[in-house]
Amino acid sequence: MRDTAARAVAAEPARRPERGPVIETRGLTKRYRGGQVAVDGLDLGVPDGSVFGFLGPNGSGKTTTIRMLLGLIDPTAGSVRVLGRPMPAAARAVLPHVGALIEGPAAYGFLSGRDNLLRYDRADPSADPRTRGARVDDALDRVGLAAAAGKKARAYSLGMKQRLGLAAALLRPRRLLVLDEPTNGLDPQGMREIRALVRELAAEGTTVFLSSHLLDEIEQVCTHAAVMARGRLLVQGPVADLAARARGRLAVTTPDPEHAVRILEEHGLTGLLADGDRVSADAPPGDVEPADLSAALVHGGVRVRSFGVERASLEDAFLALTGEGFDVAG
Repeated sequence: MRDTAARAVAAEPARRPERGPVIETRGLTKRYRGGQVAVDGLDLGVPDGSVFGFLGPNGSGKTTTIRMLLGLIDPTAGSVRVLGRPMPAAARAVLPHVGALIEGPAAYGFLSGRDNLLRYDRADPSADPRTRGARVDDALDRVGLAAAAGKKARAYSLGMKQRLGLAAALLRPRRLLVLDEPTNGLDPQGMREIRALVRELAAEGTTVFLSSHLLDEIEQVCTHAAVMARGRLLVQGPVADLAARARGRLAVTTPDPEHAVRILEEHGLTGLLADGDRVSADAPPGDVEPADLSAALVHGGVRVRSFGVERASLEDAFLALTGEGFDVAG
């Protein structure tokens, strides 16, 4: 079975770090036989209480990193601390406080959704059997599966299986929730519901570590993010700061696009694109005032309907950093 929830074999309480990161790695490296390096010298810091987006193109080492964070595979070099404790040495103390959904959910097809969760919970020796039924029902309700709780898991759609895996991670209050593509297979409404749930969990004090290939999802729900490529960390920090690293785009709406392109080129702008009545270009350098460009267009006879510099998105920053698309299944 694939790893659906990281569970421990003891319930020793984890020590809460004083104002420290919930996840911290130093020089974390994973090298496979043959010399292939999946993760190379990763220094990662996930702030307590954040919703942290983990991004990277295919093969960037994201899933390998997640497996090392949870003690599922050993690093070749470097260190991992989760909830202030070294991993995997402190796994017995840490993992009861961590919920995880990794590489998609796994379920017993011959059992109902509710019976699957009951079995997961019974496998956790630290779970209180007296509250098991209520906690299972609450987890099903939180992910929108209450109405399908009695249906066999084999009849679940991919999106329903994804919800079931998330419910397993939420059977008990968690200080850290690690989610690998949590909206995979969900329709737009389901995606909105999961985003709302992530925000709700963060508001309750749970730190959420979220891997996703949907950059708009990261931008909507995450407070912080990190970008990986070829096993190395390129950048990390608050989402707003990462987006600010990328230059915005100048956008002009005009019925005279060819004329506008010519004037903007004369003023040194680059990356010019014309699409119908919309002309865009790389944002002007700091020594060029947008107001002067607007005046030049008007004086040149261009009929300007709208003019402005659009804010750079996280997608702009991602593409500028990696030079690649963002199919991030790696």
